[in-house]
Amino acid sequence: MRDQGLGSWLHRRARTCADRPAWSGDGPDGERFTYAEAAARCDRLAHGLRALGVERGDRVAYLGPNHPAFLETLFATAALGAVFVPLNFRLTTPELAHLVQDSGTRVLVVADGFADAAAELAPETVVDPVRYAALVAERSAGGTSTGTGPEQPPVDEPVTLDDPAVILYTSGTTGRPKGAVLTHGNLTWNSVNVLLDVDIRVDEKALVYTPLFHSAALGMVSLPVLLRGGELALCSAFDPATVLRRISTEGVTLMFGVPATYDAVAARPEFGAADLSSMRTLLCGGAPVPASTIRTWLARDLVFLQGYGMTEASPGVLLLDAAHAQSKAGSAGVPHFFTDVRVAAPDGTPVAPGARGEVLVAGPHVMDGYWQRPEATAEVLDGEGWFHSGDVATVDDDGYVRIVDRLKDMIISGGENVYPAEVESAIHDFPGVAECAVVGMPDERWGEVGRAVVVPSPGAEVDPDALLAFLRERLAGYKVPRSVVFSGALPRTPSGKIRKRDVAAGQRGQA
Repeated sequence: MRDQGLGSWLHRRARTCADRPAWSGDGPDGERFTYAEAAARCDRLAHGLRALGVERGDRVAYLGPNHPAFLETLFATAALGAVFVPLNFRLTTPELAHLVQDSGTRVLVVADGFADAAAELAPETVVDPVRYAALVAERSAGGTSTGTGPEQPPVDEPVTLDDPAVILYTSGTTGRPKGAVLTHGNLTWNSVNVLLDVDIRVDEKALVYTPLFHSAALGMVSLPVLLRGGELALCSAFDPATVLRRISTEGVTLMFGVPATYDAVAARPEFGAADLSSMRTLLCGGAPVPASTIRTWLARDLVFLQGYGMTEASPGVLLLDAAHAQSKAGSAGVPHFFTDVRVAAPDGTPVAPGARGEVLVAGPHVMDGYWQRPEATAEVLDGEGWFHSGDVATVDDDGYVRIVDRLKDMIISGGENVYPAEVESAIHDFPGVAECAVVGMPDERWGEVGRAVVVPSPGAEVDPDALLAFLRERLAGYKVPRSVVFSGALPRTPSGKIRKRDVAAGQRGQA
């Protein structure tokens, strides 16, 4: 094969396990596809995308939930040497329009049920949405949507590990999302790291309910399991009762979640009696993991692994192994096998054990850069290849890293990253707002939620309910602050910057 990238994976795996299931959806039709079937469907879809004019380097976006269509679009796009852009379907129309325009998307593939959202999006972009079902039907015998038409040969483009494969958008401190460009090599090496450190097996069956447009669901579960030859059981939405039912009835062996989802599943009345005997490994990340969450699942005699990562690292960086889950509780673990981590002082030198420093990451899974943002890339990737995470940590005498703070003001709410600058930018568009700061407030369920501290313009009155309603029209629901408070002024540094830590400390003192 000339294709050394993701687009060849299904064919390579089908050589040894053609009849083994690759993935299944949760729809009423119970679609389930073997590796041979998945490879054939992706070939047909690749030819369909090529017929629409998609060429090497073009961007193909996908709008929809976890579904076989997501994976088929990913692998078909990769086979063409094009670049896959998964869209967060929770975003508002203006937010989605920005991602489509910023990425220069050529074709937008739309899943069933998202036609209305795509119709709202179309007038704001130059891209005409293409429904996935219609695209597949055109490539299938008899015009069916099952994809069971005549075989079409693999496109077998000469794709290398250095070629871009995916653009994953992650919000930044500038208030606009940035697209992390992950190459075929980045995603491959990250998958190898997971296979080495998590011990994923060939008979793995992973339940994937966290959104595939997030790097964790894609990089920590889906791609490693497929590389190994296991099966993905996709969930289009998270429901605690459904998760328990599918574990008990489908022989699920592995899943990933954030602390809030694990707590929600454990809170179900049937949790204590649920049959979890098939489950081998639980992966958790996206937010600091409370000790109570770990204890709850360890009490069921399950392997509970927590880790730390970021989109720019595809995403795995640190992993806390099962043997140290309790003795090193609170730690994010040690670097993955092919990952180097340095907890560094401002001059780049490693700090002493117990001292605070910034987390720097290097390895073949670290992104190529931010899409069309060389300045932003230069701010985080230095000349030696170290990615500067903006997160502050300590490292103990045994080499275990503990994340203790964030240089950036990011709020992690239920595993979702919320960047205050983006929210503040929207608040400033509301009439009567002179200044504002968004800070994180502790929350038992979500870990953190946002609070907007607003300074009204002289003589103006700002209705907090109207402000929140205004934000809900412009931002995804998880980004909208949970509360609004007012202040006469915000603390600032001598250079005029708002002291976010002082604002947060003041609010937490009043909570």
